[in-house]
Amino acid sequence: MTRRSCAIYATGIVCAHLLILGIALLVAQVFQTMIQERIKKEITLAENSRVLEGWINPPPPVYMQYFFFNVTNPDEFLAGKEKPKVTQIGPYTYREYRPRENVTFLENGTKIFATNPKSFVFLRNMSSGDPEVDRVITVNIPFIAVMNELNSYSFFLRSAVSMWMGSMGIEVFMNRTVHEVLWGFKDPLLSKLHAMRPEVDEHFGLMYNKNGTHEGEFVFHTGEKNYMDYGKIDTWNGISQMNWWSSNQSNMINGTDGSVFHTFLSRKELLYIFAADLCRSIHLAYVADKEVKGIPAFRFAPPSDVLAPPDENPSNAGFCVPAGDCLGKGVLKVSVCRQGAPIVVSFPHFYQADKRYINAIDGMNPNEEEHETYLDINPTTGVPIRACKRAQLNVILKRTIFPIMYVNETATIDDESAAQMRTLLLIVTVMSNFPVIIVGLGAILLVVLIFLVCRNHPAGLL
Repeated sequence: MTRRSCAIYATGIVCAHLLILGIALLVAQVFQTMIQERIKKEITLAENSRVLEGWINPPPPVYMQYFFFNVTNPDEFLAGKEKPKVTQIGPYTYREYRPRENVTFLENGTKIFATNPKSFVFLRNMSSGDPEVDRVITVNIPFIAVMNELNSYSFFLRSAVSMWMGSMGIEVFMNRTVHEVLWGFKDPLLSKLHAMRPEVDEHFGLMYNKNGTHEGEFVFHTGEKNYMDYGKIDTWNGISQMNWWSSNQSNMINGTDGSVFHTFLSRKELLYIFAADLCRSIHLAYVADKEVKGIPAFRFAPPSDVLAPPDENPSNAGFCVPAGDCLGKGVLKVSVCRQGAPIVVSFPHFYQADKRYINAIDGMNPNEEEHETYLDINPTTGVPIRACKRAQLNVILKRTIFPIMYVNETATIDDESAAQMRTLLLIVTVMSNFPVIIVGLGAILLVVLIFLVCRNHPAGLL
């Protein structure tokens, strides 16, 4: 074989292989589309499926941590001599159990009804102290709520009520155990009101009657009709739209409950979550690529415009109630869904909030690592791999947004589920790229073949 014939022979083989490669890439695209369609079909809330089983009883452990702000100068603050000083105490950690109950399929399997009761078990080994022993000086929310109700009455009546409460030892600040503030106690003021109006509960606690109860009755889309609707909320407590806020857009119930999302997420899309405890839907935007236990994930987090005032984000105008009555950046007044109590929510330590709220309290130290809410989601399956929800409860006191406590709710995929996820993703990758892998192996063998053919002929013949 001459050098010329060897080159022609090699060129012919390469051209043929390139043609095969082109066909293989086309086939690979078809393979990939088939795999994607199969995943879209499989990851739905179908009866007797593993997806449904994991949705009803999520395997990853969920932990709820409570941090309280202990007021160290209540008298000086009330006298107007100093701004409030607080020290953070906690965490007080609880294992959270949240199985779905009363699961019922609706409309030929396209929707599913469920409740989601949550129960909490204290974990001493993950806590800084004993909530039944540790005490906290904090704002007396029942006192503030009653005084807030009297705002429309005369100054003299409000003063008389305040003096009457003072004579009974009921003051602006209270000294209680963490357990009492969290899970409830018999409040003297509410007991007096209960005697006059039996419908008023005489107990108060930030989580009172919330251990073992659910946040409402939900109907979700199963994803059977459209994979993009997988896990989205159709109705909550029988309604598809709230009536608390001052615009239709703000009253919309958008997105999922945060436990699942549709498959094949894009970095460019916004994810919507309905948070019943915040009385509204919020959106999350892509932040960065992450990896959790060997699983690729997209991190999504609420951007700063989620709690921005209308002059920065006009779509938030509807969260001002009454219309035009708006707070500053980073806080949301939720009195409309908290029986009129002057409750304000924010991110912990007023993270992403206006500096005036941070500077008004001595002891606020916001930072992204400790106070950001985020979700790390595998983009192929839409499964949250790691989640961290952080929110702070505040009250309006003497024109100050006063921090009471914040929660840090976290969950990370368990090792067994992570191993199953890695295996699934490996299979998807191999199957999607199978034709290309075969062509690649063929290309390697082709190079070896040409080398052997040309080498096995005497040099003079080449």
